Formats: sequence, structure tokens, C-alpha cells
Amino acid sequence: MKPFTIIAIVVFACVTVLQFIRFVLGWPILINGVAVPLWASAIVSVFSALLAVMLWRENRR
Repeated sequence: MKPFTIIAIVVFACVTVLQFIRFVLGWPILINGVAVPLWASAIVSVFSALLAVMLWRENRR
């Protein structure tokens, strides 16, 4: 069993869900007074989902 890998999978899955929810609901995010565009959340959601899936597949071997 690889506990760090499982924790990483859970973290990436949570990031995926939260970024997707932000994209769908249109939650605004300001970083130092600059608005982060919604399309950035879509990209981050897809990227973190890919990382979670790749880690999950690697962990199954």
C-alpha cells in the first residue's frame, strides 16, 4: 500500500471537483485584486483530473 499516492489521488480529485464547480457556478476569484478567468478553472480541472487518473492507474499496478 502506498499512502502518499492515495493522499495525492484524493487531493487531485478534490481540486478537480472544486475547480469544476467553480467553472459551472461562475464563482469569482480575485488574486491580489486581479480576477482569475473562468476558463482557467476548466483547464486546471482537466489537468488535475488527468493527474488523479494517472496516479490511480499507477497505484493499481
